[in-house]
Amino acid sequence: MLPESAASHTVKMLAIIEEWDVGSDCHTDNTVKYLLLVLFKLGLDAAVFYLCCRKVHTSFLSMCSLSIILADLVMAAFLATVWFLGTERSPVSPCFILANASVTYGALPLPIVFLGLLDYCLEDTFLHNQSTSCKFLRNSALTLLGWMLAVIYSFASVKAEPMELKYTTWKKARVCEVQESIVITYFTLVLFTAVLCATLPFWSSIPQWLKEADLLAKMREGQQNQRSDLMFISTNCTDAKSKENYQEVTSSPRPPLWLSLTMGFSVFWISYLATCVTCLAFGFGVPSYISMNTLWLECTNSFLMGVVFWAKSNTRGPYSNLPENVCLWHVYWHLTKATGQQQHPIAVFNPSKGKRTTLLFV
Repeated sequence: MLPESAASHTVKMLAIIEEWDVGSDCHTDNTVKYLLLVLFKLGLDAAVFYLCCRKVHTSFLSMCSLSIILADLVMAAFLATVWFLGTERSPVSPCFILANASVTYGALPLPIVFLGLLDYCLEDTFLHNQSTSCKFLRNSALTLLGWMLAVIYSFASVKAEPMELKYTTWKKARVCEVQESIVITYFTLVLFTAVLCATLPFWSSIPQWLKEADLLAKMREGQQNQRSDLMFISTNCTDAKSKENYQEVTSSPRPPLWLSLTMGFSVFWISYLATCVTCLAFGFGVPSYISMNTLWLECTNSFLMGVVFWAKSNTRGPYSNLPENVCLWHVYWHLTKATGQQQHPIAVFNPSKGKRTTLLFV
């Protein structure tokens, strides 16, 4: 990829499709390299989806993750067809595929973030009572509508004609204009900066709090393994060893809830954010059909879910109808409330879970 220009809304790059060395009459077709790149992204997206999205119907963003995998599969099929048939016999050129894909993927992040946040804000309303099939149909329709609008926009605005570029007198290349998603770039940069600024003032206490959160997670896991259909259980069923270890390391004061949730988010996603920011710092341009992936989407999913969990914590506490996530929001809520410090914890039935009985220390 070669950077071309920076506009107000998009960053444009030049994808090298073919290269010629006039002196040695050497010709290089890079179509197979783009095919391998898309196949690698497809495998990464599928792996992240398998690890993070166990229930597709639970949220709009989970459905979007599945749609990205399907879109990667379609793109890989198109590139494989062009590579197999050759540029001369193929009905479309590699430039047409890459240019339209970059615009289509680049148009998705902003509406996905907005609709995902709206979906989580309305989760505790009447929408929660909808059946699984209704949620699935609603999320599928919204996802399909977003992709349709993005594809229409790409066909209306894309410049898919390849251009010839001369490096030197003896070297030239055929290039194609693709775009980088400025929304993903700024979102990642701002999120990494915000996490860093929020945690730096408490840097000396964070290792201790993380240790407490880890012990709380083990206590919660042990309690879930022992859960029953009864509303109350005896305190003798508590994992005594984890409880004792927690009481030994408990420190004061407690972190505020926003800091606890920030730590819960950063435990899983700070390495990903740091990698993205490092690439930006070294000027590594990434087209939107690569940067728009399930890894970014799941990171955004965790961020939006954490914001909604924090906003509703005053009224809902840890009892939220939000879908399952890789971040342990409930554990870090209890870390702030110092729930584990009580000498005689009581197991409480979570009324918002219906038939699913969840026992939590309060």
